[in-house]
Amino acid sequence: MEPLGFTKQMIDFYKATFDNTFNAMTMIQEQIEKVSGIALQQASWLPEEGVRAINDWTDAYKKSREEFKDLVDANFEKVEEFFGQARK
Repeated sequence: MEPLGFTKQMIDFYKATFDNTFNAMTMIQEQIEKVSGIALQQASWLPEEGVRAINDWTDAYKKSREEFKDLVDANFEKVEEFFGQARK
């Protein structure tokens, strides 16, 4: 197999591995968020500011997670483009 073809397969493998791991992590985080939401609803002792702070923290975490995913995807595209140009 030619080196660039092998490199393309490696990049595809790494991207698929990252995507699958990221999706599994996201599913786990969403389940934890649901359970935490239920616990927060039942925690009548927690002040409203505390609930709001936890919700803001969760929203920031989700936003950062998606920004990270977008950054990784953009860099995978750059690597694929680089090796695609090298093939020509």
